[in-house]
Amino acid sequence: MSFDFIKDKHKKVHFIGIGGVSMSGLAAVLLNKGYKVSGSDSKQSETTDKLKKNGAEIYIGHHEENIKDVDLVVYTAAISKDNPELVAAKNRNIQTMDRAEFLGQIMLGHKYNVAISGTHGKTTCTSMISHITLEANLDPTILVGGDLDLINGNYRIGNSDYFVTEACEYKESFLRFFPYVGIILNIEADHLDYYKDINHIQSAFEKFAALIPEDGYLIGNAEDIRTLKVLETAKCNTISFGIDAGDVRAKNIHFKDNGAACFDVYKDEVKLFSLDLNAPGRHNILNALSAVCVGLIFNIPHTSIMAGLNTFSGAHKRFEHKGSKDSVSVIDDYAHHPTEIKATLGTAKNTAHNNIVCVFQPHTYTRTKTLFKEFTECFDDTDVLVLMDIYAAREKDTGLVSSMELGDALRAKGINCVNVHSHQEAFEYVKSHVSKGDVLLTVGAGDVVKVGDLFLAN
Repeated sequence: MSFDFIKDKHKKVHFIGIGGVSMSGLAAVLLNKGYKVSGSDSKQSETTDKLKKNGAEIYIGHHEENIKDVDLVVYTAAISKDNPELVAAKNRNIQTMDRAEFLGQIMLGHKYNVAISGTHGKTTCTSMISHITLEANLDPTILVGGDLDLINGNYRIGNSDYFVTEACEYKESFLRFFPYVGIILNIEADHLDYYKDINHIQSAFEKFAALIPEDGYLIGNAEDIRTLKVLETAKCNTISFGIDAGDVRAKNIHFKDNGAACFDVYKDEVKLFSLDLNAPGRHNILNALSAVCVGLIFNIPHTSIMAGLNTFSGAHKRFEHKGSKDSVSVIDDYAHHPTEIKATLGTAKNTAHNNIVCVFQPHTYTRTKTLFKEFTECFDDTDVLVLMDIYAAREKDTGLVSSMELGDALRAKGINCVNVHSHQEAFEYVKSHVSKGDVLLTVGAGDVVKVGDLFLAN
């Protein structure tokens, strides 16, 4: 499909899974531009209600009859090949397109596309850039992989040439994009149900870098060896960032009581300004530096960069304080990769606490199996680990690995770990093992947040 198709506002586009965090944003972009939009989802939500209010035809449940007078059907990688709507579209010779390719076509309508990639930190970095560009009145269109209070959701429709979006490497979907500015936060082993190994993953990021035009920019983490190698292959302008190395660096760092950092920002050994973050954790220093690089590329005033980052306290599900009960702080985090978990627990350790009680729900059998050793090495900073069953997501349990196996390996390493098999069992265990001044962390990309909700409600 060509961009000319996208520009034809007489076409009707149907989204399978329209309530999803990525699909809802794309549907909103089209609605704002005057297109006819329909879509289906497995359940009603605030997101589907909002889209319906803005003019979309919304169907609850996936059924062949939902495909009415449709010119294009958009679907995600999570949609199975036997989905009745996808089957109906193909049987009727209606054009179909996956979400990543469709997003790429939308990006063609903008000049300054910023695509944020990396194994970890995409949502936080995208949120930080959103704060900066809005503070600078650039009026960007924004698609973020989580809810951001500043834009009251996961998308914002702008009317300028600026477009800010996450760029996920899963199944090489980000190779369908058209970035003017590309960011690589880090490159680590993940999504090994698709990629052969870490070298295969790195090659995908090299292809991503090659998408950037010569007058564009690749921003990369100087503390990540594989990202540095990709920077070396790039044909466009490059900017690196880091704490111990990089073109843009953080110096004179100190952490506040809430775990957030204050530091000076230097470029080429010249001090530019000082930052006072409200998003906790060392990893957020690096995320902030990548956002600073975007601000420098677009000549955003330093005062706007500083103000934008100061007002950002975190996206939902990223070390999100859910509440307190009996002097126990409940924090939820989306971390599902060993590196992310280690960073989350390290952030918790830098905040005021007695004990850290962590409820972790592994995400997918493939990730748990392929990164098994790494999962046994990332929980050193927790005092009590409550391990839930593996959240299957898009996979089926074939006996590849179990949460009990992971628990046994952790206990063998001396980690105070207990296995549970339901949210209720996790809640009951936590309730009897937390005390005043403790931090209760719910960690994972599934529905582990329900354990914290139960604790706060009971």
